[in-house]
Amino acid sequence: MRPQLISTAGAPKAIGPYSQAISANGLLFTAGQVALDPASGELVAGGITEQTTRALENLRAVLQAADCSPTDVIKTTVFLVDMAEFAAMNEVYGRFFGNHRPARSTVAVAALPRGARVEIEVIAVVNGER
Repeated sequence: MRPQLISTAGAPKAIGPYSQAISANGLLFTAGQVALDPASGELVAGGITEQTTRALENLRAVLQAADCSPTDVIKTTVFLVDMAEFAAMNEVYGRFFGNHRPARSTVAVAALPRGARVEIEVIAVVNGER
């Protein structure tokens, strides 16, 4: 099966030479999403709570474009500029996934694109291949 590029206007356009996501061999691999508003291309106002919410909503749009949902996610990677914001990010993250608990790594980074506080990427199963 050839890799399929996934793109949606419901998430920010790629700001570099990459795809929003690629589906291959029953898996979806997303690019990291920061808290850019898809309509304006600007970082949303607010702190880590607002930024985490927007990043996850961007991921939801990418998942939907691939006929997936948050319950199809099997692995996430969260990049945080400040680990002191972990609890606030985790609260929003927990509401987004509900009772679903994908594997997760959280990594502290020095900086993120556009001055974002959080970036999240996911791997999901496609077409219910769980």
